[in-house]
Amino acid sequence: MAYDLRNLPAAYIEFWRERHLCTLTTTRPDGSPHLVPVGVTFDAGTGTARVITNRSSRKIANILAAGPDGARVAVCQVGERKWATLEGVAVVRTEADAVDDAVNRYAERYGRMPSPNPDRVLVEITVTRALGLV
Repeated sequence: MAYDLRNLPAAYIEFWRERHLCTLTTTRPDGSPHLVPVGVTFDAGTGTARVITNRSSRKIANILAAGPDGARVAVCQVGERKWATLEGVAVVRTEADAVDDAVNRYAERYGRMPSPNPDRVLVEITVTRALGLV
């Protein structure tokens, strides 16, 4: 089921606040999907999803390979009989304030502060579609 991004149900937004392991799907240069487990935060007010990761990861290489306009990606989570997918365009952010903000959002959602990582970057996703069943 598709949802209107300008009017997401409260239950959908709450589901993205609960602690769930998520997946991020990117596309490899050969066109095949690359799917990995990640932690995701979602700011429904700005339509932005965030993933923190290591700059040398395959997912970062896939996003960068798409060019400066970003890469089409999807993040998904499943819990009990609920699921939610956010699709959008991802870019890699390296600015310290943006990465720190994403780390704090991660800590709030997942209940733990990630270990310091000087190679940490941010995958920032401008959400264009919200799907799910909540």
